[in-house]
Amino acid sequence: MTIIIDDAGSGDLLFGVVISAFRDSIREFRYGVINVKYFKANFFSRKIYLKQCSKIVSKLLAEMKPKSKEEIHICKGYIFDDAIEKLKRKYGEDRIRRIKVTGEAQDLTEIAYLDELRNLGYEPLNERENKRAKSFFHMMNWLKKNPDKLKYAKTGWPRLQRYKLFRS
Repeated sequence: MTIIIDDAGSGDLLFGVVISAFRDSIREFRYGVINVKYFKANFFSRKIYLKQCSKIVSKLLAEMKPKSKEEIHICKGYIFDDAIEKLKRKYGEDRIRRIKVTGEAQDLTEIAYLDELRNLGYEPLNERENKRAKSFFHMMNWLKKNPDKLKYAKTGWPRLQRYKLFRS
């Protein structure tokens, strides 16, 4: 039995980030969301989103109640760096492993993120994972057409200032 922790959306322009937990033995899936506000200038530069990620991981695991011998596998992404240390202290280093998440755990996490995007009214590109730049510009063009949705954009990245849409 293993619980797999993953994320989706951290590199995308729209929405927050989905953090998920998947228990492979019974196909139990849960997720929480790091609010997009933590990816805006004030919070982003202080990396508050890392603490939010850690809180969500802790909450998901508390809900799932890991069994005493159950391993917890966590995506290698830096967004989990804060969480990993806390989990090692709580569950022991021998139960925590960093992995490249694949398969059903990754698929369900991605689906949850895409559903959240669709709830905003945005229809993601089919091959967005393979075409990151194209996906970024697709999202940005959608924001230009829907300026009322700018509140759902991750605007904390300093490089975004080169685009008129994101200048104050």
